[in-house]
Formats: sequence, structure tokens, C-alpha cells
Amino acid sequence: MGLPSAGARRVALALDALRHGWPVRVASGDVLLPAETAFAPGVVAPRMLISAARAVTLKLANQREAAVPEAPVLIRAAEPFDLDTARAVADPALDLAWPMKGPFAAQHIDDLGSARTAMELARLAGILPAFLVAPETQGEVQGVSPADLAEWKDTRRLRIASRAHLPVAAAENAEIVAFRALDDLREHVALVIGTQDGDRPPLVRLHSECLTGDILGSLKCDCGPQLDAALRAMAEEAGQGGWGVLLYLRQEGRGIGLVNKLRAYRLQDLGYDTVDANNRLGLPTEARDFPVAARMLELLGVSRIRLMTNNPAKVAALREVGVEVIERVPHQLPANPHNARYLDTKRDRTGHLLG
Repeated sequence: MGLPSAGARRVALALDALRHGWPVRVASGDVLLPAETAFAPGVVAPRMLISAARAVTLKLANQREAAVPEAPVLIRAAEPFDLDTARAVADPALDLAWPMKGPFAAQHIDDLGSARTAMELARLAGILPAFLVAPETQGEVQGVSPADLAEWKDTRRLRIASRAHLPVAAAENAEIVAFRALDDLREHVALVIGTQDGDRPPLVRLHSECLTGDILGSLKCDCGPQLDAALRAMAEEAGQGGWGVLLYLRQEGRGIGLVNKLRAYRLQDLGYDTVDANNRLGLPTEARDFPVAARMLELLGVSRIRLMTNNPAKVAALREVGVEVIERVPHQLPANPHNARYLDTKRDRTGHLLG
């Protein structure tokens, strides 16, 4: 598989730093200290970098410097930010305890590319996208650049690590294939059901990891039932001479991570729908990495697929990265009292084709 590149190593080290609460520097910009995980006693900073979505929640979008669509926002307050106030700005769970925030003034960002890179690094690290900017800290700072992140995300780094026969409840004739990149801790897998036939497009399901739904049987989403139904459909397809591929993507919460997904659940308990909960956290509604799925299919020798999904945007996203989707196969399951609003939000706000 070869050694990881220098740029990809820097991203891996930056993600580790952010999870541990250590500072990073993107390109030649200011030092950034993650508001959620930092633990330096007494540290203060004159400014904070927050996401566009969080800036909207904090009523900053009417300021000219905060009005660039989807762009991070640099803010200054009357007093420097300490870690307590920074976390109150970053975490909507503290909105009731800290209702009076600001006033904040949005400031010009010289390098939007680096600011966006910082936001994406926070998401990949699974932490809230908020940083103390130019804090009074000492010690080593992990450097990283937008080019490093692009290198780290290059799907050519992904390889098949191992494969084996794996009989499952839905189909005894199944093979599991594990994929890994050296500097990425996420290990994606594919389950191939039936006999692979290069001339016949397989039935394919992209399934993003959902610990709560897949393992714990959560009723808040439809992930577990969709996973089980997809495997049964592929087994049926294999029984009729076809085959199927389940791509199990390690992108919990559509790419925002387990902890942030649970934070969104808590906000849903307060009445916010899925989209508003994510945005209140400063996170995107959709952050899955579809090029990774395309690379997995490429490594399996699959270029044409019949895709099981209710989401036309997923079809479009795969086509954009070179996968020929010849058919969209509906994959709708009955609602329950706990996920009915979740499914309505999918239909009404994210374009899913649900009855």
C-alpha cells in the first residue's frame, strides 16, 4: 500500500490534535484552539472562528462580513473569549444556561480557504466547529494546509485490506471486503451477496454507519430496518441469478460523527427537526463522502449499478463521481411513532421521495 504522503500525515496529526484539544495552524494563519476539547487553564483569545450555520443561530447573518453563504465567520466580542464563553458560543446545549451572548462583531477573513479547511477538520475530528483564534498558548502547534486536506481526501489512497467469506442471516453466500487508507482510522466495508457478475449491474445500497439504529435498534431513524431490508432484497436478487453489494460507510451521522449526532438528537428532543438541529450545531445536513463509495465500487470492479435509495440527490452525487446509476430502486419502509417526523423531514426538507 506504500507510505502515506507527508500532507496526509499532517492531516492525520491535525485530527489527532483537535481530538486532544491541542492547537493547529492552517497554512500561515493564526493558531486555532478547538473550543470544545481545549483544556488550557486561563487561556483567552481575542477572536473566535465559527461556522456559518452557527452564526445564523447567533443572529450574526445580517452583518456584512457574516453574510457570505456557507462561509465560516470570524467574530470579536467586547472582552476576550475564555474557554467557558467559547464553549457557550460553540455548543447549543448551553444556549439556555448562557442565553445572553455577545454582542459580537463579524470581521473580515483574509483566507477563506484556510477557514473552510479548519471547519472541515473539526467535522472530521467529530468535534464542534468552533475555534479560539490566536489564543495565548505555548507549545507545539500542528501545521496543516488546504492542499494537505485535499491530499488526505484523495480516494486513490483507499485500498482493499482484506476479504473473506462471511455467511450472514440474510444470505450464506456472502463475502465481506474491508477497505482502508493508511492515515485514516475509518475502515469501510462492502458485503457482496451472490456471485459477482461483471456483465450484470448489481443491486447496491450505500449505508452510512448508524450505531444507534444498526446495533441498538433505535426507533428514532429507519437505519436498522433499511439495512436489514437491503440485505434481504440482495439475497432475493442473488436467488434470481443476480447479485448485490452493500457498502457500509464509516460516516456516522451522515458524516458529523457519533457525539455530534447525539447532540442533534438532544436538540430534536427540544423540538428541532433533523436539519435545524444539525445547523444549530454549526454542522451540515449532509456531509457524506460519496467519492469514497465510488472508489470502493471501482476496487470491486463495479461501474454500473442499480441503486437502492429514496434520495435523488444520492443518485446525482454518485453520477457526479463517475458511477453509472442505471436505475433508482425505491427503498421505503413503514414509519413508527418515533421516526415519523424524521421521515417527514427527509421528504419535506432534503428531497427524499417518500409517500
